[in-house]
Amino acid sequence: MSLRILIADDHDMVRETIAMFLDADGATVTEAASDLAGALDKIKSEPPYDLVLLDYTMPGMKGLQGLQTVLDINEGRPVGLISGTATRLIAEQALEMGAIGFLPKTLPAKSLVNAVRFMAAGETYAPVTFMSGKDNPEETDFEKSLSERERQVLRGLMNAQSNKEIARDLDLQEVTIKLHVKTLCRKLDAKNRTDAAIIARDAGFV
Repeated sequence: MSLRILIADDHDMVRETIAMFLDADGATVTEAASDLAGALDKIKSEPPYDLVLLDYTMPGMKGLQGLQTVLDINEGRPVGLISGTATRLIAEQALEMGAIGFLPKTLPAKSLVNAVRFMAAGETYAPVTFMSGKDNPEETDFEKSLSERERQVLRGLMNAQSNKEIARDLDLQEVTIKLHVKTLCRKLDAKNRTDAAIIARDAGFV
C-alpha cells in the first residue's frame, strides 16, 4: 500500500523536487499545496495522509501557529516541518509541540527521502548535525544577508519602535535609521516597516 504524503510549500521547485524523489519508487503518492489554507482544505476533504509536511515560512503559517493549527485538525497523524531558514530553537519548539520531525531544505535528496519514510512510520526525525548546533545552524541564510547594524534595526522594528527610539537605543542619528529601514525593506522585499517585521518574524529571526 502506497504512502500518502501532503507537501505544503509555496516554492514550486521545492515541492516538485521532493515529490519527484518520493514518487520515484512507486511506493509513495504525493499531493501538493502552496499555502496553509490549501493544506487545510486538503486535510479536511481528502482521505487521511500518512504524513503532512509544512514549510515554516509559506503564506498563512505565521510561524509555529500554522503548525499548531494542522496538528489540531490532523487527528494525531504525523505532521513535519520543513524549512531553509528556521533555527535550531524553532526546530526544538516544533518537536515539543508535537511535530514528528524537522527537515532542513539543505538535506541531501537520499537523506530527505529516508527521513520522510521514517516520519510517515511514526518515528521522530531531526538531523543530528543540525540539532547539535554543528555547522553554525543558528545563523540562517536570512541572517547572513543582513549586516549586524541592520539586524539591530530590524529587532527595533519587530518591537514596534519608532526610528527615533531605535536611534536613541543604538546611539545613532535618526536619518541613519531611516536609511537602514529603507535598505531592509529592499533586501526583504517588504512593502513597509511593519511588513519587514512580519517577514523577519516568519523567518524565525529573533
